[in-house]
Amino acid sequence: MAFAPLGEFFPEVADRETRSVTVPAGLDLPIPPGDYAFMEMYCNERRCDCRRVLLYVIRRGRDGPQAVITWGWEDVGFYQNWLKHGTRSDTIRMKGPALNPGSAFTKLAPYLLEFVRDVLLTDSDYVERIKRHYRMVRQKVDQPRLLPRSRRPIKPRKRKPKKRP
Repeated sequence: MAFAPLGEFFPEVADRETRSVTVPAGLDLPIPPGDYAFMEMYCNERRCDCRRVLLYVIRRGRDGPQAVITWGWEDVGFYQNWLKHGTRSDTIRMKGPALNPGSAFTKLAPYLLEFVRDVLLTDSDYVERIKRHYRMVRQKVDQPRLLPRSRRPIKPRKRKPKKRP
């Protein structure tokens, strides 16, 4: 599966609706003070209905992601049917939230995962926003695409018979 940022499909929506959190200085938290953005990434394969999001967690002033968290909102049975040949642990990980196994992350990743699970995903408005964004991306990715003019089938023209004098 290939994932692309929400902003690739809907830049204005991503600018307006990307969730961010500011951790103030002076709190006794395992997450250092700073601004954290939770960039949403969705599958861009046609006709895929994985019902998952990757949250690419970025901390202002730092290079690269602090964590990449995957979350699927359907039940484990949905992912067992969808995955077909996966193990039980694969389907549980698909449901998430979980750290994305193929992505880079920092030592903050487990704490950010806990924050996503215990704070962000308990916010029903945020959960509904993610699902709405998913539907928007799916609609855009799955819409029929026109072939470029050079690759469209050539339709034979009907020729008018020449008039003979």
